[in-house]
Amino acid sequence: MLGLGLPSAGDEMPLRILALGCHSDDIEIGCGGTLLTLKESGRPLDVRWTVFSTLAERRDEARRSAEELLDGVARAKVVLHDFRDGFLPYVGGAVKEAVEDAKDFTPDVIFTHQRHDLHQDHRLLCELTWNTFRDHLILEYEIPKYDGDMGVPNVFVPLDPATCRRKVDLLMRHFGSQRSKRWFTEDVFMGLMRLRGMESGSTSPFAEAFYGRKLVLGPGFANAP
Repeated sequence: MLGLGLPSAGDEMPLRILALGCHSDDIEIGCGGTLLTLKESGRPLDVRWTVFSTLAERRDEARRSAEELLDGVARAKVVLHDFRDGFLPYVGGAVKEAVEDAKDFTPDVIFTHQRHDLHQDHRLLCELTWNTFRDHLILEYEIPKYDGDMGVPNVFVPLDPATCRRKVDLLMRHFGSQRSKRWFTEDVFMGLMRLRGMESGSTSPFAEAFYGRKLVLGPGFANAP
């Protein structure tokens, strides 16, 4: 296993993170543990958090959850759009413009949906992420659901049990509109992180997993201990 750090101009500089999610709980499910780990690392963070479909009660859920997860971050901006759930591909031009709005942010790393996700909104956002950001580190996260589209990720972020518990507690507290869904359960979220932890080969029993489609390694990259 080769461990690599994120690109930086020095640890005193904020790590600029762009987190993109179609729906109010996507970012938390896909990379919430990773964001919590980065926040607790002691490095300053500058986070742009954008959710594209936050209609009705899901808007309040999205804002409250983002604010809690980002509490203590050096700089954070939460952007909530009101595109209709399930219809993003049919208003693709407007969604593209909303993604383009983040180009001035110049992130060090972008978290977005993975390309083979069977939800049409998720696939579109992944496509537009790559279409818009051509010179950035993009990590595609996974969302467990009934579609059965779980794949073989190739990038892992080890998580300690306490961080996993915080992530799951946050999901269950803030997203009451989703708790009736069969896949939105504590054991699904914990089970997936346990499975990915086993696959990662790290010393931690848990991990979040991503798809790193294109990574360019400079001459100064270092192995993890």
